Amino acid sequence: MSKLTDVPKRILIGRALRSDKLGETLLPKRIALPVFASDPLSSVAYAPGEVLLVLSVAGVSAYHYSPWIAVAVVVLMFTVVASYRQNVHAYPSGGGDYEVATTNLGPKAGLTVASALLVDYVLTVAVSIASGIENLGSAIPFVVEHKVLCAVVVIVLLTLMNLRGVKESGKLFAIPTYVFVGGVFVMIAWGAFKGMVLDDTMKAPTADYTIHAEHQGLAGFALVFLLLRAFSSGCAALTGVEAISNGVPAFRKPKSKNAATTLALMGALAVTMFCGIIALAMATKVRMAEKPATDLLHSGVPVGSDYVQNPVISQVAEAVFGKGSFLFVILAAATALVLFLAANTAYNGFPLLGSILAQDRYLPRQLHTRGDRLAFSNGIVLLAGAAILLVVIYGADSTRLIQLYIVGVFVSFTLSQTGMVRHWNRHLAREQDPGKRRHMIRSRAINTFGAFFTGLVLVVVLATKFTHGAWVALMGMVIFYGTMTAIRKHYDKVAEEIAAAEERPDEYVRPSRVHSVVLVSKLHKPTLRALAYAKLLHTNQLEAISVSVDAAETKALKDEWDRRGIDVPLKIIDSPYREITRPVIEYVKGLRRESPRDAVSVYIPEYVVGHWYEHLLHNQSALRLKGRLLFTPGVMVTSVPYQLQSSEAAKKRARKRQEWNAPGSVRRGPVAPQRPKEPSGKG
Repeated sequence: MSKLTDVPKRILIGRALRSDKLGETLLPKRIALPVFASDPLSSVAYAPGEVLLVLSVAGVSAYHYSPWIAVAVVVLMFTVVASYRQNVHAYPSGGGDYEVATTNLGPKAGLTVASALLVDYVLTVAVSIASGIENLGSAIPFVVEHKVLCAVVVIVLLTLMNLRGVKESGKLFAIPTYVFVGGVFVMIAWGAFKGMVLDDTMKAPTADYTIHAEHQGLAGFALVFLLLRAFSSGCAALTGVEAISNGVPAFRKPKSKNAATTLALMGALAVTMFCGIIALAMATKVRMAEKPATDLLHSGVPVGSDYVQNPVISQVAEAVFGKGSFLFVILAAATALVLFLAANTAYNGFPLLGSILAQDRYLPRQLHTRGDRLAFSNGIVLLAGAAILLVVIYGADSTRLIQLYIVGVFVSFTLSQTGMVRHWNRHLAREQDPGKRRHMIRSRAINTFGAFFTGLVLVVVLATKFTHGAWVALMGMVIFYGTMTAIRKHYDKVAEEIAAAEERPDEYVRPSRVHSVVLVSKLHKPTLRALAYAKLLHTNQLEAISVSVDAAETKALKDEWDRRGIDVPLKIIDSPYREITRPVIEYVKGLRRESPRDAVSVYIPEYVVGHWYEHLLHNQSALRLKGRLLFTPGVMVTSVPYQLQSSEAAKKRARKRQEWNAPGSVRRGPVAPQRPKEPSGKG
């Protein structure tokens, strides 16, 4: 059975890697960029559309505010990137926002950041996959009709790719990410050339449409609130920036320098792409509506429920390249693919953060364990399960899911930058070197501005998105926080209970005597082996006990016992209700009550079988007894195995499996012998 499961496992995720191969999985900058920055880079595919969707509430006239919103997003992006460049140099261990907040603001702040990031990573997968499915669905009707199923399939495929390891998955993701980035830059350059040099009139497919404004003539506070809501939607372009800070250990040396360079490159690319798409959307007169079926009008008539509203990037590409052209098809395919792969940012951030939290005893220790391919496999699987649950609950609808988005990331942004301000204050209080102090003061100023700006954006996001679904993300953070706090309390309590004290407590005092009990059901080879083993060990009193549920069988057992002349007394425990477990437990507890300082050692004969289905037919009573005896203080339980023939067959199968090599795990053919070097003849 193990051999059958090993073959597909090796085909899907590859052969297992030794622990000393971890250094070979580290990433160069060219692969780290698509691995850690695919989320912020791909968000330019939907962030401009979210801005226009919100502004459409006030009609087409509100679109002229979009460039100013883009400028605000750009300033915020540069602020966050500059701030996180300080983080990766100051805290290169991979804890990122969690480590910064914990070290400088305390464990509660760190746990708040961790909760926010875990929620954000799950939402990153759900939103990216749902958005990619919708982009792909505009070309393939089957995907739209079964988008939940398709989203789940994509999540499963991404999970398998990441289980193969960070470096290997990074190579797979690099090509579509770079094709997408290159395609967007070509579109921006060609669009600018056509509009400014050739003076060509480019029109989006919705250029002739009009929008029925839900609220016309907005002014004053209502207009400000609308602009703030549009800005908060545009801030989706910043999600995933923190992943590089959390993933510094995955970079090649010098880790901090490479991570900071990747951050700067990611920020420059994302800002240029975001601004270029917004500018082209204005130039080609893209029209978007939150409720296109009723609010988007063509020749004064609503387009109806059959209308499919394509994303902004798709409409701009059609206007610049022409519908169905080679470049249009390439960019459309790359956009859909990179949105799927954007989830990879979370697949690298969530397991790593989960591993750090597990090391700090806030999450189960299993999350700290690396899998066959040296990836944190348990964290990857947990992330996939949570994302699938969200996709199913929200029907893979990116519009509904995106309302839950970015709350968590701005909570972590704000607390992280506040922590960095305290970090620099602490170091400035001790540092005397003028050059280092100037550097610290400059870094503190950057982080101070970052904390203020991201805190302001957090307030805006909460105010504008709370009723639209942000409360769900907050509730998720509270659940994560409560769960992790409870796990930490449990681990701390267990550690306190099992800690070895310096003085000699009761645990060091030897029991006065050992009272050994061998459980007997029938007189057969397993029972005789258990009796022989119990006799070998030092014990003050040895006896065998059997529970009587059938008078005839009990009499036969006693007769056989006497006939063989076994020198161990046999005690029969009556069980009028035909129970086995309870009479044994009560008898053992009685021994403890009579002599509290005595240890009771219980020997249980067990069969060892070779097939999984045979386990269902044997040892059930032994399992129940062991489970109950484990909760009885002062009682030691020993299983005495007796190997059946089927277990010997299983042993032979195991030996064959050890000699068998999975496909691709060894080279074919003999290794050529090394030929000795010939002397050069030079003296």
